[in-house]
Amino acid sequence: MKRRIIHIDEEKCNGCGACAEACHEGAIQMVDGVAKLTREDYCDGLGDCLPNCPAGAITFEEREAPAYDEAAVRAAKAAKLTDKMNHAHHPGGCPGTMARDLATGRQSAAPEQAGVAPVASQLRQWPVQIKLAPVNAPWFDGAKLLIAADCTAYAYGNFHSDFIRGRVTLVGCPKLDGVDYSEKLEQIIRENDIKDVTIVRMEVPCCGGLEQAAKRALQRSGKFIPWHVVTIDVDGRIVED
Repeated sequence: MKRRIIHIDEEKCNGCGACAEACHEGAIQMVDGVAKLTREDYCDGLGDCLPNCPAGAITFEEREAPAYDEAAVRAAKAAKLTDKMNHAHHPGGCPGTMARDLATGRQSAAPEQAGVAPVASQLRQWPVQIKLAPVNAPWFDGAKLLIAADCTAYAYGNFHSDFIRGRVTLVGCPKLDGVDYSEKLEQIIRENDIKDVTIVRMEVPCCGGLEQAAKRALQRSGKFIPWHVVTIDVDGRIVED
C-alpha cells in the first residue's frame, strides 16, 4: 500500500540517537552509529521523531510500504518490558521497584479470623507509586486508569472492590513527594491506550495538587478521555462523585 512514512537521510544523520528515543513504536534503531528505519510496519507515520532530530535528517515521504501494525508494536513493547523485568538491575538495591503484572482476584494470605473470610486483593500491577511506575507497560493498553491519593485506601473501607477492581492503579501524595506529577501522568496517558481516568482524592486541600496534576496531564496529552473525580472525607465517606 502507498502511505506516508518517514525517510532518514543517513548522510545527514549525526548519530545522536534522539530519533530512536522519540520513536515510541521502536521503528528506528541505531545501527553502526546511524539511525535506520528498521521496521516499516512499526512506523505510524505521525512523525514524533521529526522535531527531535537536530540534523534535519528525517522527512516524510509517500511511498509503497507495509501497513502500520499496531498489534505487532504492542507485542514488541510487552516483550521488551518483560525482558527488562527479567534482567532488571536495581542500582539503589531495591528489587521492590521491579515492574510486575499481578493476577487479580487473588486470595489473601491472611488467616481467617473470627469467622471472616480473607479479602482478595484487586491490585493488577506493581509498582503503584506514580514516581516508580514505568511509562510504557503492557497493562496500560486498554486500561481504565485509577489515580489515587495515598490516604484514600486507608480512609475508604471498600477501596479495593469499589475503585481498584478492573483498573490499573497509580498512587501518590504531592505534599509528601514535593513533586508535580503532571509530566509523568501526561506521558503515561499520551503513550498508552487509556480508556478512562478516575481520580480519587481526600477532601483535604493538599489533595488538590494530585487532582490538578491529573487534569493538566489529561489536557496536555491531546486526547479526549472520559474522567471523573471522587472525593472522600476523613470519616471515609464519599462526599463528591
